[in-house]
Amino acid sequence: MPRSPIPADWHELPDEELLALRLADLPLKIDGTALERRLEQLKAELEARDLVLPIHFYISTEWFTPDGTTSMAVPFYLTHPRLERLEKAHMLEVEGGEPEWCMRILRHEAGHVIDNAYKLRLRRRRRALFGPSSLPYPELYTPRPYSKSFVLHLDPWYAQAHPDEDFAETFAVWLSPESDWRTRYEGWPALAKLEYMDELMQGLRGTAPRVVAATELEPLRRIRRTLRHHYRLKRRHYGVDRPDFYDRDLRRLFSDAPEFAGNMTAAQFIRRIRKPVRRVVTSWTGIYQYTVDRVLEDMIARCRDLKLRLAVPEEQARHEFTVLLTVQAMNYLHSGRHRVAL
Repeated sequence: MPRSPIPADWHELPDEELLALRLADLPLKIDGTALERRLEQLKAELEARDLVLPIHFYISTEWFTPDGTTSMAVPFYLTHPRLERLEKAHMLEVEGGEPEWCMRILRHEAGHVIDNAYKLRLRRRRRALFGPSSLPYPELYTPRPYSKSFVLHLDPWYAQAHPDEDFAETFAVWLSPESDWRTRYEGWPALAKLEYMDELMQGLRGTAPRVVAATELEPLRRIRRTLRHHYRLKRRHYGVDRPDFYDRDLRRLFSDAPEFAGNMTAAQFIRRIRKPVRRVVTSWTGIYQYTVDRVLEDMIARCRDLKLRLAVPEEQARHEFTVLLTVQAMNYLHSGRHRVAL
Protein backbone atom coordinates (compact mmCIF):
# COMPACT_ATOMS: atom_id res chain seq x y z
CA MET A 1 0.00 0.00 0.00
CA PRO A 2 1.56 3.36 -1.03
CA ARG A 3 2.32 5.84 1.71
CA SER A 4 0.43 9.11 1.90
CA PRO A 5 2.45 12.08 0.63
CA ILE A 6 4.08 14.19 3.29
CA PRO A 7 1.97 17.29 4.05
CA ALA A 8 3.25 20.65 2.83
CA ASP A 9 3.07 21.98 6.38
CA TRP A 10 5.06 19.07 7.83
CA HIS A 11 7.26 21.50 9.78
CA GLU A 12 4.19 22.65 11.74
CA LEU A 13 3.29 19.16 12.93
CA PRO A 14 3.51 18.40 16.67
CA ASP A 15 6.42 16.21 17.71
CA GLU A 16 4.42 12.98 17.89
CA GLU A 17 3.19 13.34 14.31
CA LEU A 18 6.56 14.53 13.04
CA LEU A 19 8.29 11.50 14.57
CA ALA A 20 6.06 9.21 12.51
CA LEU A 21 7.53 10.56 9.25
CA ARG A 22 10.23 8.64 7.43
CA LEU A 23 13.60 10.29 6.95
CA ALA A 24 13.49 9.50 3.25
CA ASP A 25 10.24 11.44 2.85
CA LEU A 26 11.45 14.71 4.35
CA PRO A 27 11.67 17.36 1.57
CA LEU A 28 15.02 18.79 2.60
CA LYS A 29 17.75 20.64 0.75
CA ILE A 30 20.94 22.51 1.58
CA ASP A 31 20.36 25.45 -0.76
CA GLY A 32 19.16 28.58 0.96
CA THR A 33 19.86 27.39 4.51
CA ALA A 34 22.21 28.73 7.19
CA LEU A 35 24.17 25.51 6.67
CA GLU A 36 24.83 26.47 3.04
CA ARG A 37 26.49 29.71 4.20
CA ARG A 38 28.81 27.73 6.45
CA LEU A 39 29.70 25.35 3.63
CA GLU A 40 30.59 28.38 1.51
CA GLN A 41 32.81 29.62 4.32
CA LEU A 42 34.65 26.30 4.37
CA LYS A 43 35.17 26.49 0.61
CA ALA A 44 36.54 30.01 0.98
CA GLU A 45 39.00 28.90 3.67
CA LEU A 46 40.26 26.09 1.44
CA GLU A 47 40.56 28.40 -1.57
CA ALA A 48 42.50 30.90 0.54
CA ARG A 49 45.08 28.13 1.06
CA ASP A 50 45.02 27.35 -2.68
CA LEU A 51 43.72 23.86 -2.01
CA VAL A 52 41.78 22.33 -4.90
CA LEU A 53 39.19 20.26 -3.09
CA PRO A 54 35.84 19.79 -4.89
CA ILE A 55 33.78 18.50 -1.96
CA HIS A 56 30.38 16.97 -2.70
CA PHE A 57 28.00 17.78 0.15
CA TYR A 58 24.88 15.72 0.73
CA ILE A 59 22.30 15.13 3.47
CA SER A 60 22.36 12.10 5.77
CA THR A 61 21.71 11.41 9.44
CA GLU A 62 25.08 12.46 10.88
CA TRP A 63 28.35 14.18 10.07
CA PHE A 64 30.75 11.83 8.26
CA THR A 65 32.98 11.41 5.22
CA PRO A 66 32.66 8.10 3.34
CA ASP A 67 36.05 6.42 3.06
CA GLY A 68 37.80 6.84 -0.28
CA THR A 69 35.50 9.65 -1.47
CA THR A 70 35.47 13.43 -1.74
CA SER A 71 31.93 13.53 -0.36
CA MET A 72 30.84 14.90 3.00
CA ALA A 73 27.57 13.99 4.70
CA VAL A 74 25.86 16.70 6.74
CA PRO A 75 23.08 15.98 9.27
CA PHE A 76 19.51 16.52 8.15
CA TYR A 77 18.49 18.49 11.22
CA LEU A 78 20.72 21.43 10.21
CA THR A 79 18.64 22.01 7.08
CA HIS A 80 15.51 23.22 8.89
CA PRO A 81 14.87 25.04 12.22
CA ARG A 82 11.98 22.68 13.05
CA LEU A 83 14.29 19.69 12.85
CA GLU A 84 16.91 21.46 14.96
CA ARG A 85 14.27 21.86 17.67
CA LEU A 86 13.38 18.18 17.41
CA GLU A 87 17.05 17.19 17.67
CA LYS A 88 17.49 19.31 20.78
CA ALA A 89 14.34 17.89 22.35
CA HIS A 90 15.64 14.34 21.94
CA MET A 91 19.42 14.77 22.30
CA LEU A 92 19.51 17.96 24.46
CA GLU A 93 21.93 19.62 22.04
CA VAL A 94 22.29 20.22 18.31
CA GLU A 95 25.71 19.09 17.14
CA GLY A 96 26.99 21.83 14.85
CA GLY A 97 23.98 24.04 15.52
CA GLU A 98 26.06 27.06 16.46
CA PRO A 99 28.14 28.68 13.66
CA GLU A 100 31.51 28.26 15.38
CA TRP A 101 30.77 24.66 16.34
CA CYS A 102 29.61 23.91 12.82
CA MET A 103 32.83 25.30 11.33
CA ARG A 104 34.96 23.19 13.68
CA ILE A 105 33.17 20.07 12.47
CA LEU A 106 33.37 21.10 8.82
CA ARG A 107 37.12 21.69 9.02
CA HIS A 108 37.53 18.30 10.67
CA GLU A 109 35.53 16.52 7.97
CA ALA A 110 37.47 18.42 5.30
CA GLY A 111 40.58 16.80 6.78
CA HIS A 112 39.09 13.40 5.99
CA VAL A 113 38.17 14.53 2.48
CA ILE A 114 41.65 15.82 1.67
CA ASP A 115 43.14 12.63 3.13
CA ASN A 116 40.98 10.66 0.69
CA ALA A 117 41.45 12.99 -2.28
CA TYR A 118 45.25 12.79 -2.28
CA LYS A 119 45.62 9.32 -0.73
CA LEU A 120 47.74 10.87 2.01
CA ARG A 121 47.43 7.86 4.29
CA LEU A 122 49.81 6.03 1.96
CA ARG A 123 52.66 8.44 2.69
CA ARG A 124 55.37 7.05 4.95
CA ARG A 125 55.82 10.22 7.04
CA ARG A 126 52.07 10.52 7.53
CA ARG A 127 51.91 6.94 8.86
CA ALA A 128 54.92 7.50 11.11
CA LEU A 129 53.44 10.60 12.76
CA PHE A 130 49.78 9.66 12.98
CA GLY A 131 49.79 5.88 12.82
CA PRO A 132 48.41 3.51 10.18
CA SER A 133 44.88 4.00 8.88
CA SER A 134 44.56 0.23 8.75
CA LEU A 135 44.07 0.05 12.53
CA PRO A 136 40.52 -1.10 13.34
CA TYR A 137 38.15 1.71 14.21
CA PRO A 138 37.16 1.35 17.88
CA GLU A 139 33.60 1.65 19.05
CA LEU A 140 34.98 2.82 22.40
CA TYR A 141 38.29 4.44 23.30
CA THR A 142 40.16 5.63 26.37
CA PRO A 143 41.21 9.28 26.14
CA ARG A 144 44.26 10.66 27.92
CA PRO A 145 43.07 14.18 28.80
CA TYR A 146 46.53 15.50 29.68
CA SER A 147 48.41 14.19 26.64
CA LYS A 148 50.20 16.85 24.58
CA SER A 149 50.76 14.54 21.64
CA PHE A 150 47.39 15.46 20.14
CA VAL A 151 45.75 18.73 19.17
CA LEU A 152 42.56 19.80 20.91
CA HIS A 153 39.79 20.65 18.49
CA LEU A 154 36.59 18.63 18.80
CA ASP A 155 35.45 17.30 22.15
CA PRO A 156 36.22 14.98 23.75
CA TRP A 157 39.87 14.59 22.80
CA TYR A 158 38.68 13.10 19.55
CA ALA A 159 42.15 13.06 17.97
CA GLN A 160 42.94 10.11 20.24
CA ALA A 161 40.18 7.91 18.82
CA HIS A 162 42.05 6.72 15.71
CA PRO A 163 45.00 7.79 13.47
CA ASP A 164 42.57 9.10 10.84
CA GLU A 165 40.81 11.24 13.45
CA ASP A 166 44.18 12.50 14.64
CA PHE A 167 45.00 13.55 11.07
CA ALA A 168 41.61 15.23 10.54
CA GLU A 169 41.81 17.09 13.86
CA THR A 170 45.33 18.30 13.08
CA PHE A 171 44.22 19.49 9.64
CA ALA A 172 41.29 21.35 11.21
CA VAL A 173 43.56 23.21 13.62
CA TRP A 174 45.94 24.03 10.77
CA LEU A 175 43.09 25.32 8.57
CA SER A 176 41.36 27.44 11.23
CA PRO A 177 42.05 31.08 10.27
CA GLU A 178 42.70 32.30 13.82
CA SER A 179 44.18 29.22 15.48
CA ASP A 180 47.76 30.60 15.90
CA TRP A 181 48.83 27.00 16.20
CA ARG A 182 52.56 27.64 16.38
CA THR A 183 52.11 29.62 19.59
CA ARG A 184 49.27 27.52 21.00
CA TYR A 185 51.17 24.22 20.69
CA GLU A 186 54.71 25.44 21.37
CA GLY A 187 56.54 22.78 23.34
CA TRP A 188 53.92 20.11 22.60
CA PRO A 189 54.82 16.91 20.68
CA ALA A 190 51.67 17.68 18.65
CA LEU A 191 53.52 20.63 17.08
CA ALA A 192 55.53 18.20 14.92
CA LYS A 193 52.25 16.99 13.41
CA LEU A 194 51.12 20.54 12.69
CA GLU A 195 54.45 21.45 11.09
CA TYR A 196 54.23 18.34 8.92
CA MET A 197 50.66 19.29 8.01
CA ASP A 198 51.82 22.76 6.99
CA GLU A 199 54.59 21.31 4.83
CA LEU A 200 52.23 18.73 3.34
CA MET A 201 49.54 21.28 2.44
CA GLN A 202 52.10 23.65 0.94
CA GLY A 203 53.09 20.83 -1.38
CA LEU A 204 49.46 20.28 -2.43
CA ARG A 205 48.75 23.91 -3.34
CA GLY A 206 47.13 24.15 -6.75
CA THR A 207 47.45 20.38 -7.26
CA ALA A 208 44.50 18.45 -8.66
CA PRO A 209 43.34 15.62 -6.38
CA ARG A 210 44.12 12.02 -7.28
CA VAL A 211 40.57 10.95 -6.34
CA VAL A 212 37.32 12.73 -7.17
CA ALA A 213 34.50 10.44 -6.12
CA ALA A 214 31.13 11.95 -5.23
CA THR A 215 29.85 8.69 -3.76
CA GLU A 216 26.99 9.02 -1.26
CA LEU A 217 26.84 6.54 1.60
CA GLU A 218 23.47 6.37 3.38
CA PRO A 219 21.92 9.45 1.79
CA LEU A 220 18.77 10.57 3.55
CA ARG A 221 16.56 9.82 0.55
CA ARG A 222 17.31 6.10 1.01
CA ILE A 223 16.78 5.87 4.76
CA ARG A 224 13.29 4.54 5.32
CA ARG A 225 13.18 4.42 9.10
CA THR A 226 11.03 6.95 10.90
CA LEU A 227 12.34 9.85 12.94
CA ARG A 228 11.09 8.04 16.04
CA HIS A 229 13.17 4.97 15.25
CA HIS A 230 16.16 7.15 14.37
CA TYR A 231 16.15 8.86 17.76
CA ARG A 232 15.59 5.61 19.60
CA LEU A 233 18.77 4.24 18.04
CA LYS A 234 20.71 7.44 18.60
CA ARG A 235 19.76 7.72 22.26
CA ARG A 236 20.71 4.10 22.79
CA HIS A 237 24.12 4.75 21.21
CA TYR A 238 24.97 7.63 23.52
CA GLY A 239 23.21 6.41 26.62
CA VAL A 240 24.57 2.93 27.31
CA ASP A 241 27.52 1.85 29.43
CA ARG A 242 26.80 4.48 32.02
CA PRO A 243 29.09 4.65 35.08
CA ASP A 244 28.00 3.18 38.38
CA PHE A 245 27.21 5.47 41.27
CA TYR A 246 27.77 4.21 44.76
CA ASP A 247 25.45 4.92 47.66
CA ARG A 248 28.27 6.35 49.77
CA ASP A 249 28.87 9.11 47.18
CA LEU A 250 25.28 10.28 47.39
CA ARG A 251 25.19 9.99 51.17
CA ARG A 252 28.00 12.54 51.44
CA LEU A 253 25.52 15.21 50.37
CA PHE A 254 22.18 13.70 51.26
CA SER A 255 20.78 11.72 54.17
CA ASP A 256 17.80 9.64 55.24
CA ALA A 257 18.30 10.51 58.93
CA PRO A 258 15.10 11.60 60.80
CA GLU A 259 16.47 15.08 61.59
CA PHE A 260 16.41 15.94 57.85
CA ALA A 261 12.84 14.70 57.26
CA GLY A 262 11.56 18.25 56.72
CA ASN A 263 14.17 19.11 54.07
CA MET A 264 13.75 18.99 50.30
CA THR A 265 14.22 15.51 48.84
CA ALA A 266 17.50 14.87 47.06
CA ALA A 267 15.60 13.86 43.92
CA GLN A 268 13.79 17.21 43.86
CA PHE A 269 17.03 19.10 44.43
CA ILE A 270 18.85 17.35 41.58
CA ARG A 271 15.94 17.96 39.22
CA ARG A 272 16.01 21.66 40.15
CA ILE A 273 19.71 22.09 39.29
CA ARG A 274 19.76 19.52 36.51
CA LYS A 275 20.08 21.76 33.43
CA PRO A 276 22.81 24.17 34.62
CA VAL A 277 24.84 21.37 36.21
CA ARG A 278 24.55 19.27 33.05
CA ARG A 279 25.86 22.17 30.96
CA VAL A 280 28.81 22.73 33.28
CA VAL A 281 29.82 19.07 33.40
CA THR A 282 29.47 18.72 29.63
CA SER A 283 31.70 21.73 29.03
CA TRP A 284 34.35 20.39 31.43
CA THR A 285 34.39 16.79 30.27
CA GLY A 286 33.24 16.86 26.64
CA ILE A 287 30.72 14.08 27.23
CA TYR A 288 27.46 14.39 25.33
CA GLN A 289 24.72 16.15 27.28
CA TYR A 290 22.40 13.22 26.63
CA THR A 291 24.82 10.80 28.29
CA VAL A 292 25.30 13.09 31.31
CA ASP A 293 21.53 13.39 31.58
CA ARG A 294 21.14 9.62 31.68
CA VAL A 295 23.65 9.56 34.54
CA LEU A 296 21.57 12.21 36.33
CA GLU A 297 18.49 10.04 35.83
CA ASP A 298 20.31 7.18 37.55
CA MET A 299 21.22 9.41 40.47
CA ILE A 300 17.69 10.77 40.84
CA ALA A 301 16.26 7.26 40.84
CA ARG A 302 18.80 6.06 43.39
CA CYS A 303 18.14 9.05 45.68
CA ARG A 304 14.44 8.26 45.49
CA ASP A 305 15.05 4.60 46.32
CA LEU A 306 17.19 5.54 49.32
CA LYS A 307 14.70 8.25 50.43
CA LEU A 308 17.52 10.79 50.67
CA ARG A 309 17.05 14.46 51.56
CA LEU A 310 19.28 17.52 51.64
CA ALA A 311 21.65 17.37 54.60
CA VAL A 312 23.71 20.53 53.88
CA PRO A 313 22.84 24.09 52.71
CA GLU A 314 21.62 24.25 49.11
CA GLU A 315 24.56 26.28 47.78
CA GLN A 316 27.05 23.88 49.31
CA ALA A 317 25.10 20.90 47.98
CA ARG A 318 25.00 22.39 44.47
CA HIS A 319 28.75 22.99 44.41
CA GLU A 320 29.65 19.59 45.83
CA PHE A 321 27.16 17.78 43.62
CA THR A 322 28.68 19.42 40.53
CA VAL A 323 32.12 18.24 41.63
CA LEU A 324 30.78 14.74 42.29
CA LEU A 325 29.17 14.49 38.88
CA THR A 326 32.31 15.83 37.16
CA VAL A 327 34.53 13.30 38.94
CA GLN A 328 32.22 10.48 37.92
CA ALA A 329 32.18 11.75 34.34
CA MET A 330 35.98 11.83 34.25
CA ASN A 331 36.07 8.31 35.67
CA TYR A 332 33.82 7.37 32.77
CA LEU A 333 36.29 8.85 30.31
CA HIS A 334 39.19 6.94 31.89
CA SER A 335 37.24 3.70 32.10
CA GLY A 336 37.94 2.82 28.48
CA ARG A 337 34.28 3.10 27.58
CA HIS A 338 34.19 6.44 25.79
CA ARG A 339 32.05 6.10 22.71
CA VAL A 340 33.13 7.10 19.22
CA ALA A 341 30.58 9.31 17.46
CA LEU A 342 28.06 7.64 15.17
